[in-house]
Amino acid sequence: MPELPEVEVTRLSFAERIKGAKIQNAWTGKPLRWPLGCKTEHLTGLIIKCVSRRGKYLLIELDPGILILHLGMSGSLRFEDLSTPATQKLHDHFVMRTNLGVLTLNDPRRFGAVVFAPDETAPMVDKLLGKLGVEPLTDDFTPEHLYRSLKSRHLSIKQALLGGQIVVGVGNIYASEALFLAKIRPTRSSRTITKAQSLRLYQAIRETLSRAIQVGGSTLQNFSNARGESGYFQLESFVYAHAGEPCKVCQTLIKQVIQGQRSTFYCPSCQS
Repeated sequence: MPELPEVEVTRLSFAERIKGAKIQNAWTGKPLRWPLGCKTEHLTGLIIKCVSRRGKYLLIELDPGILILHLGMSGSLRFEDLSTPATQKLHDHFVMRTNLGVLTLNDPRRFGAVVFAPDETAPMVDKLLGKLGVEPLTDDFTPEHLYRSLKSRHLSIKQALLGGQIVVGVGNIYASEALFLAKIRPTRSSRTITKAQSLRLYQAIRETLSRAIQVGGSTLQNFSNARGESGYFQLESFVYAHAGEPCKVCQTLIKQVIQGQRSTFYCPSCQS
């Protein structure tokens, strides 16, 4: 599933190219997770002001209105110049043609979504974005915030990170990696964390996500950015998807457990 680094990498790969574009037409295929919220004809003539991100959502700000995009479990965007021959691919479920290029959402499992809202006060905007935690790479995310929030949860520390109410975007891959760097076992109760451990985790989250964005995210199956480029963070991972392999630090075999129906990877020696 695309996580924050993949979504941010996707944004960076087309945001400047589509900025200022005028929508010429739009098309929808099979139903996605949520309905578009308007007829496709309503988008015709609208101007794209900018593309931002909130958590794992891409926000295409229009004049007027806003498109909220989510890549779901298997989605990816591509933005092609008008000179590129128009070819519809299997699993293309949203296509938006502008005077600067064509934006397409391809989503084999159809858990992604494209939702139009007339403005930021619309109920659907609040439903999707209103309860999200702070952004991990901004000044709003602090060691103090992380420590207080973790101490108030009755969850394993990894589950607390995945919930999205404390901090957004620390998904399954990057939670495992950050907890390894912070030397914290993912099954540990979040209430037992110390201030020193919380500081290490804060630093590890920011370091892990920043590095993942720098190398283009993780391509485990079919992720690519809007230029069709793959990511390479998976080649640097310490524990994720390395069950049964020697730890790169201490040579102890990496273990895998299931938490909340998601695979968790950790080193039983380095993490306590």
